[in-house]
Amino acid sequence: MYMARAVDFGWPGDMVRPVTAYSGLLKMTHAATKAMTGVSGLDDILQGGLSRGHVFLLEGEPGSGKTTIALQFLLEGAKAGETSLYITLSETEEELRQGAASHGWTLGSEINVFELIPPESLLDSEQQQSLLYSSDLELGETTRQIFDAVERLKPARVVLDSLSEIRLLAQSSLRYRRQILAIKHYFSRFGATVLMLDDLTAEAGDKTVHSVAHGVIHLEELAPAYGAERRRIRILKYRAQKYRGGFHDFTITTGGINVFPRLVAAEHMTKFARKQLSTDIKAFDALLGGGIESGSSTLILGPAGTGKSLIVMTFVMAAIARGEKAALFIFDEELRLLFDRMKGMGIDLEAARERGDVILESVDAAELSPGEFAHRVRRVVDSQHIKTVVIDSLNGYQAAMPEENSLILHMHELLQYLNRQGAATFMTVAQHGLVGDMKSPVDMTYLADSVILLRYFEALGRVRRAISVIKKRTGFHENTIREYRISSAGLTMGEPLEGFQGVLRGVPNFTGGNTTLMETEKT
Repeated sequence: MYMARAVDFGWPGDMVRPVTAYSGLLKMTHAATKAMTGVSGLDDILQGGLSRGHVFLLEGEPGSGKTTIALQFLLEGAKAGETSLYITLSETEEELRQGAASHGWTLGSEINVFELIPPESLLDSEQQQSLLYSSDLELGETTRQIFDAVERLKPARVVLDSLSEIRLLAQSSLRYRRQILAIKHYFSRFGATVLMLDDLTAEAGDKTVHSVAHGVIHLEELAPAYGAERRRIRILKYRAQKYRGGFHDFTITTGGINVFPRLVAAEHMTKFARKQLSTDIKAFDALLGGGIESGSSTLILGPAGTGKSLIVMTFVMAAIARGEKAALFIFDEELRLLFDRMKGMGIDLEAARERGDVILESVDAAELSPGEFAHRVRRVVDSQHIKTVVIDSLNGYQAAMPEENSLILHMHELLQYLNRQGAATFMTVAQHGLVGDMKSPVDMTYLADSVILLRYFEALGRVRRAISVIKKRTGFHENTIREYRISSAGLTMGEPLEGFQGVLRGVPNFTGGNTTLMETEKT
């Protein structure tokens, strides 16, 4: 009964042996550094890792990735030669080792797994029917076994999985809070860095551990209407420590968890010489006022089939001709089809990729989160020193977003980042409809520095294409509308359409004078 009374009041001092000088030495050595989690991206969000000697809460529903993060946390400690302890109340040791093996990990001698099971007396039906309230005895026995394991091993890192079991044993919010305080004060004597897992399966809205823990890490798993599940992480609390706030996407793959810190463009300021980039097509350059400036973004807007991809490929091939590399992120088209289609227009994109002039990535919007996409773009731009980036198209990118507002915010940061790296970014958007009043699925015109508008129009019994520049922040441009043609020679552009009115509406009126329509190819 003494044990149950001590735990009930939350003071572990009556039941533990005096702490040796080991704990004071450990505190001094750990105070200078942080315990890195070993999770790619998470340490960046936490500004270096977890403060040593403190208790942290890692919460999330079942399947959100808590155990994987906990194992990576202990494995990172093992790399530094630290003794670690995994206390499991919900999974067996065999299940933990199988989970680690699925990622290619082996839990070595530095990582001790303590499988906490009820004593045999508590499994006896006669004992359970005694006058002693069995939950009191089981709670006290559980705490005693945890403390015994810690004193025996003196670990630098501890994982306690999970708090749901302790909450159920406590049976009341008051006793549960006292129990968590008892565990916290006990671990503080040893200077251990503790990660407590909570699967949020008990009382909803219980914030008991939030107020006690030094920091709180929250995991979420979202299920879109179509496609793979999306996961994100957020730091809810971190005492005396600055951290990167907001939600950050993460994935679980073979080999562990990858966190993609939210992109903040203001943190990536660089100096570069702004220059004008030519398309190597004289009439096109004239329409653009000489070309597109580096460190700016361009939106190509038009209905399906107007040649948006060919327009961006014109900029890509011009970059290659200057001796630069380009990166293309393709959402809407199968790569083999894209290679064949471009080759039919005189652009050997496949050969450019094989030479390493083009980094081409096919993006599956149903499987990719916005944070991971931004990370992939950053990785390519930084590692390959890319100065020409193509996103084709934003329609596909929008499919990866939960709502339009998120798309605008993500694209704002991504475009600002690319601009500050001196890269010229080209994006395409397919509008709904073919002629007349057309709608865009998302309005990005105010974010882009330049906007190129493509249209179909009918004249002299034929369907033709028209191009105009309706916005350019970085300089002057023509306010004319030019006809252009797509053929086996690629993109050919004509003179301004001065004899027509209403071209952008799709059905122009001839106003007189000399016509400037391009000659059609003979079939």
